[in-house]
Amino acid sequence: MDEADQKRREEEKAVFENFIKMQQEAEERQFRAITELQQANSQLLLHMMGTLAKALMPSSDSPPAGCTPPTLTPSPFARHPNVPLAATANPQPAPSPQATSKRPVAATANYLPETSYSALPDIHKQLVDQDAVVILEKPPITEDTLTELFSGSTLALDMKNDIYSTYRLQPPPHLNEMKVTVVCPASEKHLKKYQRQESYLVEETAEDYSSITLPYIESQSFSLQWVYNILEKKAEAERIVYEDPDPDVGFVLLPDFKWNQKQVDDLYLIAIVHQKGIRSIRGLTAEHLPLLKNVFQKGKEAIMKKYELPASKLRVYLHYQPSYYHLHVHFNMLGYEALGCGVERAHLLGDVIQNLQSNPDYYKSHTLSFPLRAEDGLLTKFREAGKI
Repeated sequence: MDEADQKRREEEKAVFENFIKMQQEAEERQFRAITELQQANSQLLLHMMGTLAKALMPSSDSPPAGCTPPTLTPSPFARHPNVPLAATANPQPAPSPQATSKRPVAATANYLPETSYSALPDIHKQLVDQDAVVILEKPPITEDTLTELFSGSTLALDMKNDIYSTYRLQPPPHLNEMKVTVVCPASEKHLKKYQRQESYLVEETAEDYSSITLPYIESQSFSLQWVYNILEKKAEAERIVYEDPDPDVGFVLLPDFKWNQKQVDDLYLIAIVHQKGIRSIRGLTAEHLPLLKNVFQKGKEAIMKKYELPASKLRVYLHYQPSYYHLHVHFNMLGYEALGCGVERAHLLGDVIQNLQSNPDYYKSHTLSFPLRAEDGLLTKFREAGKI
């Protein structure tokens, strides 16, 4: 090996070692940033739990004497940037014998898996003998806030390498809001619905539906009162975007709670049909085609009129299994990856209409696949039947 080759190899080695060093430094900075962010999130959750406790607790109630505020304990997995933070808030000393019988707040925070849109944490909170689910959502960034976002925020450099650089941005408080949805009191079904669990894909034949799924649905106390309140305008009447009052083919169209209505990038509306007795697509036959076509056509027209979004920008579908057993249709902005819009659960309404036109009993006779989570009672029934 001549002197020139030796020198070239030494230079390459030095460049490589410098690159490795830069990577290590960048990873250390990233870890510190993640740790700081998780600590800030823990403090935010603690503050919000206290605020919600005050809002939900009668004004005459106060924490028992001798009780200190709950403390958050970070998860041992919190260090890894791809593992969502999990935390537990536990009440400290027990109340003295003279204290009131009201209990201190006890809460556990379990984070759902991250999605391309946001990570939605849920907090199972026992509050004065009541369970509650608190859902925190980070709204998407809108184009009209970009100028202020860049001019009014602080930036901290994490890493720079050639043309690539990463920063931590702290926006102004009014551009850093979170949407909070509270379910209180929450049933055991609510708590399980929002907990992180493994999922399993079930293949349900027509016979499985009759012998396993339908008996399970009928045995459960799935309340639809909130749906009827909307249809009868006893609740959320001011949120209705469009209504066709016809009892056979009519429906109401209103924003889903997952959409803050500040931008159309994540548009999400639900069409709830007036006709009762149709639990899901399993109950659809050719006689329901006028209803489905009416929802499909008038729903798209209403969205075009109010939000100026053409049909080509919409994803219109039904879930199976649905989250509640009264027929409803989802309308999303096409580019928005809404939870549950994947092929394992969503059935495009246009495809449903075509299937029923080809075979009037398509959904009563075909095998349908859908995901179920580990603690879902229906999954237990399929296991007991030897189907999984």
